[in-house]
Amino acid sequence: MLDLIFCCPEGCGPRLGIVSSRGGFMRPDHARSSRRSAKTVALGLGWGRVMLIWFVILYWVISVAIGLLAALKVRNTNDFTVAGRRLPYGMVVAVVFATWFGSEAVLGIPATFLGEGLRGVVSDPFGSSMCLVLVGMFFARKLYRMNLMTIGDFYKLKYNRTVELVTSIAIVISYLGWVGAQIKALGLVFHTVSGGAMSEPTGMIVGAISVLAYTLLGGMISVAVTDFIQMIIIVVGLVYIAVVVSGMVPGGASAVIAHASEAGKFVFLPEMNPADVLAFIAAGVTMMFGSIPQQDVFQRVMSSKSENIAVSGSVTGGVLYFFFTFIPIFLAYSALLIAPSMVQKYIGTDPQQILPQLVLTSVPIVAQVMFFGALLSAIKSCASATLLAPSVTFAENIVRPMLKGRIDDKHLLRLMRIVVLCFTALVLVYALNSKASIFQMVESAYKVTLVCCFVPLAFGLYWKRSSSLGGTLAVFFGLIVWVACEAMAPDALVPPQLAGLLASITGMVLGSLLQPASARDQPPEQQISTI
Repeated sequence: MLDLIFCCPEGCGPRLGIVSSRGGFMRPDHARSSRRSAKTVALGLGWGRVMLIWFVILYWVISVAIGLLAALKVRNTNDFTVAGRRLPYGMVVAVVFATWFGSEAVLGIPATFLGEGLRGVVSDPFGSSMCLVLVGMFFARKLYRMNLMTIGDFYKLKYNRTVELVTSIAIVISYLGWVGAQIKALGLVFHTVSGGAMSEPTGMIVGAISVLAYTLLGGMISVAVTDFIQMIIIVVGLVYIAVVVSGMVPGGASAVIAHASEAGKFVFLPEMNPADVLAFIAAGVTMMFGSIPQQDVFQRVMSSKSENIAVSGSVTGGVLYFFFTFIPIFLAYSALLIAPSMVQKYIGTDPQQILPQLVLTSVPIVAQVMFFGALLSAIKSCASATLLAPSVTFAENIVRPMLKGRIDDKHLLRLMRIVVLCFTALVLVYALNSKASIFQMVESAYKVTLVCCFVPLAFGLYWKRSSSLGGTLAVFFGLIVWVACEAMAPDALVPPQLAGLLASITGMVLGSLLQPASARDQPPEQQISTI
């Protein structure tokens, strides 16, 4: 602390100085430096933290600038929505991996694992990575040949306008939770890195605006270019920090794994009773099947240069995602051995803070830069992709049909950008007011698409007898049963989303048998392209 101005007595020269609380005399230039140091300390920021903040700012500015430069290549809606269908294998793998490796993978899943073990993360990464593999093996080739702009176009061609409208609305709604989780995570990271100087709500606003900037202008092209760079940062950063942290634990990684095993964290299967088994199945299928009829998954398939790349890129991205999610889990669990008091402080209040706090308090500044670079890359990749996907669906499948063809490609592109802006504002409001954890927000996002979108897609591609009436009943049976169960019996033996899925299958079979498929209802692989 700096206490008072000190003037040298007459005869010793006109030296103006400052006396510190410790009684020492300081020259003015040293005093100014001390004021800056005092201000830094007052904010709780050491010089290492200041360096970290500047590195984060520099990285953020550069990555946004790259996205804006890539936006110069956008000429039409084809470029904006599916990157002109010209992404090579490496870039497809990058956009699949980086889109899914978001805040829940780095912050949400590890926090859940600390409390519940593998049994608690059956939905993600197990269900979500399996989703990407299933898309590559059973859906990518058929969908790629149809050459559509959105997943909603499939429901229009295969079934009818009603199915297209309802499923598109469901898909758009499902993204609120997912994108909201990324915006919430950005606020958490900015708040943590700044030592509390930036509040979480302010961090959410800053993060949302910066991601919006290049997504609004560049669409899928900007997302693909930035995702490719950010995937490299994620992989390198997490591997590096894992090596650093394992070296801090006596016995290394094997000691961490042994400790987790002894604590029962590797128990995967549920207790063998009906309630636990059904809850386990419901959690798995929610992400595994509910994520398949999603626009972001569809966009990555359709953006590929060929159908073979669409297949292999989805499978490879899913496998990479599965294995890399265990690095943040390892890091978070290592905190139990490195800083047990810190873990106890946050485990009951905000377990999502455990991994960032471990990095900030226990590893060198270089490792901190690598970690937060990887974390911001993961969040930003996921946020940009999940802002774009529902906006394109809303513009193409909800608004455009209302205009009855009175819109050309140029104005459709403008409409998509307006929707991106509006959806960002909506998501920001949702994130600012949500009290759910990041993991809960993501896990809950796919229930609505599971109960009303998955069955019409899967049966429409693989069951030749699926009809327009079958698709309509599948959508409404699934939604009605799910909403009713959530409202009246959310804790029943059969989880609401599982009941909704079974009702959707029943509606599809019943409707298709009552009104058999016509020529129009055949699998539309040979339908005229809408791009």
